[in-house]
Amino acid sequence: MMKTFTMTKILLMLFISAFTTSFGQSFDDLAKTPPMGWNSWNKFRCEINEELVRETADGMVESGMMDAGYKYVVIDDCWQVDRDKNGELVPDPERFPSGIKALSDYVHSKGLKFGIYSCAGDLTCQDRPGSRGHEFQDARTFAKWGVDYLKYDWCHHGQLDAVASYTTMSKALKECGRPIVFSICEWGTNQPWTWSENIGHLHRINWDIRDCFDCNIAPVFFGTMQIIDINEPLWKFAGPGHWNDPDMLEIGNGGQTFEEYKTQFSLWSMMASPLITGNDLRSMNDETIEILTNKEVIDVNQDPLGQQGYRHIDYGDLEVWIRLLSDNEFAVCFLNRSDKEIKLDFDWRKYRITHRKEKFYIDNDWEMRDLWKHKNIGKTDKKFDEVVPAHGVIMLRLSGGSKIKKV
Repeated sequence: MMKTFTMTKILLMLFISAFTTSFGQSFDDLAKTPPMGWNSWNKFRCEINEELVRETADGMVESGMMDAGYKYVVIDDCWQVDRDKNGELVPDPERFPSGIKALSDYVHSKGLKFGIYSCAGDLTCQDRPGSRGHEFQDARTFAKWGVDYLKYDWCHHGQLDAVASYTTMSKALKECGRPIVFSICEWGTNQPWTWSENIGHLHRINWDIRDCFDCNIAPVFFGTMQIIDINEPLWKFAGPGHWNDPDMLEIGNGGQTFEEYKTQFSLWSMMASPLITGNDLRSMNDETIEILTNKEVIDVNQDPLGQQGYRHIDYGDLEVWIRLLSDNEFAVCFLNRSDKEIKLDFDWRKYRITHRKEKFYIDNDWEMRDLWKHKNIGKTDKKFDEVVPAHGVIMLRLSGGSKIKKV
């Protein structure tokens, strides 16, 4: 009896070990820092195919983006055209002749992870088959194909209840046999930040982004400044495993200046937002690569404490953002919203950095490191005299100071 029990226990342990090796994490263990990767929609819309996705995976590796932390290669809408007689999703045979499993295998062979798109409605936003009524079947299909990330949209939802719809797909993913990051793309219409924790790993807070610094394109498209204003009050809802998602990055798509793209990347990192880029990774210029692979800014985004930054001081055109980091450090970002440069004369003693959530402030002898110049620039015991470019930022990391003092 003892020998039988021991052998059974050994076999069970081997099974658990094999499962862990194959899948690595459970649903609840995923996205402990904001996901980083690429999505096809911003640049390519429906003009996608397997060659593009393979070349994008190659570009993510060759550009240094994978080494900087990017790992998800996600195809958005338009990959699917029908369901077969068994109800299984059918990929576009002309654009994906090798099938999704072969494409997923190629992405995995590069050391990356593969993502796909579906929708909670009967149809997707581009009128392709949605997952309504097929949630568990589709989740099993995605697992069979080796999918690691699902973006789940909210078009053609009719009278569906958002919480119930996303909960159904969440349950299907949790039972599909493979850990899949669940991106809730509900556009913020039902305040997903109030209910999505434990249902998904990230939740869209706004309508779609557009490649502009400060624009509101009726009825449902926003630029960088509009989106950060939507996201800023939501700071308390974000944390490891449940992130506010302000949509994909537009960096490299040509609609903004180098400084404006630096601002977008800096604020997305201050806000602990997913860094899902939406450009063409096959033809990036040096400036785009410089922004997207700035490891010091990425380290702020990926800080394991997982606290979203917020607007600490608002002078109108000039804003001061702060984010509490692990290891008794802070990120501070000076944002210039105006179309003229602003000369800073910031007195750290007068404008003491306090923190909303933790009820403390920091003393004035911290080392300052400029995360775009990649150098230490002095301490906070003196006034900070710098020029913030038009539509630009200065982003600092504060470290090595006195212990944080309670208010």
